[in-house]
Amino acid sequence: EQRAYFYKGDTLVGISTISTGREGYGTPTGSFHIIQKDQNHASSEFGDYDDATGKIVMKEIDRKKDKMPPGCHFDGAKMPYFMRIVGGTGMHEGFLPGYPASHGCIRMPGFMAQAFFRNVSLGTPVEIAN
Repeated sequence: EQRAYFYKGDTLVGISTISTGREGYGTPTGSFHIIQKDQNHASSEFGDYDDATGKIVMKEIDRKKDKMPPGCHFDGAKMPYFMRIVGGTGMHEGFLPGYPASHGCIRMPGFMAQAFFRNVSLGTPVEIAN
């Protein structure tokens, strides 16, 4: 469905388009809670390898799979308004192509990620279903 539903108590207060984990990087399902909030989060696993001048040498890499070329540094993918739910998975602002495309996170439009970020606290319950 690629939709998120937001409730205050039993009242539906928002619906957002989302993009979840693509094949091989599924988004976990189940009952979770917000365990971290970071407005300016960057991934420690996914991003780009840049040279000393900041030019991208390898784009959209996975540090577990892609060896860093000599003389490069890692630039983590930006994940604004990150709300961690389990392990490295969270909800954040991101690209929405209309189908599952992330590395497991739940991407949403910027204005919705900002609204959720403002309205959740540590411990807020999150239910993820297929």
